[in-house]
Amino acid sequence: MLGRDKYMFNKILNTYNRLFALWVILGGITAFYLPGFFLPLKKYMEIFFALTMFGIGMVLNYRDFENIFKHFWVVLIGVTAQFTIMPLGAFFISRLLSLSKEFSLGLILTGSAPGAMASNVLSYLAGADVAYSVSLTTASTILSPLLTPWLTLCLAHTLFHIPFWAMFLSVLKMVVIPLFIGFGVKHFWAKHLNPVIKVFPAISTTFIVFICSLVIALNKTYILKTNPKIFGAVIILNIGGIIAGYALAHISRFDLLKKRALSIEIGMQNAGLGSVLALKHFNERVALPAVIFVFVCIFTASFLVQVWSKSRTN
Repeated sequence: MLGRDKYMFNKILNTYNRLFALWVILGGITAFYLPGFFLPLKKYMEIFFALTMFGIGMVLNYRDFENIFKHFWVVLIGVTAQFTIMPLGAFFISRLLSLSKEFSLGLILTGSAPGAMASNVLSYLAGADVAYSVSLTTASTILSPLLTPWLTLCLAHTLFHIPFWAMFLSVLKMVVIPLFIGFGVKHFWAKHLNPVIKVFPAISTTFIVFICSLVIALNKTYILKTNPKIFGAVIILNIGGIIAGYALAHISRFDLLKKRALSIEIGMQNAGLGSVLALKHFNERVALPAVIFVFVCIFTASFLVQVWSKSRTN
């Protein structure tokens, strides 16, 4: 009976994580109509994000880090693409569409973020190279304390004062340190934590939903007045990243599964991190492009999963 209960519990958790898109949409709707429920959470957003990364660290393995060095060149190509295509794309799109300073900064901040951990799940669902996806996300996440604020400084210094060192410390505290603490806790107490290890991805999912909902709650009075160009900019950035990622993988002569993984990885950013950094160091309007990016990713990723999952290769 105990084994059956464990099986059902794990099945529920897996289903919960796979329905991430639904929770984001429901959370966004709730935040728009009942913002008072989420507004008090603003002072806890950094803790939420740190717990998200702790949960992700709890499901990483040594093999995930070993793969970075075993396949160093293909990982280097992917990470370099991550931190060039998206931030530069965000910069040029914001200029092309003449976005406001706040939205331009928000788009650049989103483009300068590392890959999203959700891309690993989507790579699995789409029949892509999951190991390659995890390696890319892990490597870009470790590099993000330096590269995310540095790229934002280089590309947006004429728009706002960019507090490089404050952002560096924020990303270090909210991303890298919790990630490695989670990894260390799992390593030293694996036997004790094994029965509940699958709870941690669900915790990460929940906190990301809270963060996205909080940004919507903070922007309730402004969302309906938002210039439609910002939605177009986010869509172009997302789809452009997906196409550019696949094209680069094709030029680099990657196999089909790696092409899919790189395409998803480049197109999806850790917009949750972009939102938190925007709220902490700038304002809620700067955070809005990151949250819109999450919603856009939900639809484009769902489309890719539907198309590619039908043509899985062994």
